[in-house]
Amino acid sequence: MMAPLFELERASVVLGRVPALREVNLRIQAGERVALVGANGSGKSSLLRLLNGLLSPSEGVARVPPAHAQAMLFQRPFLLRTSVCNNVALGLWLAGTPWREAKARSQLALQRTGLADLAQRRGRELSGGQQQRLALARAWARQPQALLLDEPTASLDPHAKREVEALIAEFAVSGTERPMTLVFASHNLGQVKRLASRVVYLERGRVLADMPVASFFDDAQLQRISPQAHNFVRSESA
Repeated sequence: MMAPLFELERASVVLGRVPALREVNLRIQAGERVALVGANGSGKSSLLRLLNGLLSPSEGVARVPPAHAQAMLFQRPFLLRTSVCNNVALGLWLAGTPWREAKARSQLALQRTGLADLAQRRGRELSGGQQQRLALARAWARQPQALLLDEPTASLDPHAKREVEALIAEFAVSGTERPMTLVFASHNLGQVKRLASRVVYLERGRVLADMPVASFFDDAQLQRISPQAHNFVRSESA
């Protein structure tokens, strides 16, 4: 078996005096689509930041890809005070891509995400859904191995959610380019069913269930393996 793209061994994270993650063991292979689920405060965002290298383990080991090999999107993307096109191109240029090539790749990324007609608009003037698509364009332009997302559609209206989710699916599920490994946190269980191949359930910083998506949504299997995860799914589905 190939070495995992991400590997955590008894990894714990303490923020101040608060344990955010407790002895997490996790392996993610290239090409997997992993959903992180759990209540607020369960450790989903901390786990994403640990995988992204924004946090270091207080104890244990974290083996993760270098920064240039992954991209992370937050619920509210940070955009520069410049045009849509430059928001993509500047990230490439700062990473060492010549400016002319960065501009060309930016245009391709905007076409790929349906934003080409807005290339000269200021990024911060876009709607919430358009801003999230711009963040996805920046990620796609870099062609990372892994795409990490923290509740990427939580603040969007239903139409914008469908557009953003469709792009994520194209990049990580059915794209013609090299499929990206996808790790995302979501409270939307329908989205988890549509995008994930595997579900990791967290509670109070611990992983209490890690299983294929079909098994996670099988009531009998989930109740047998993790009563806590079973109760969570029932409460979210009610």
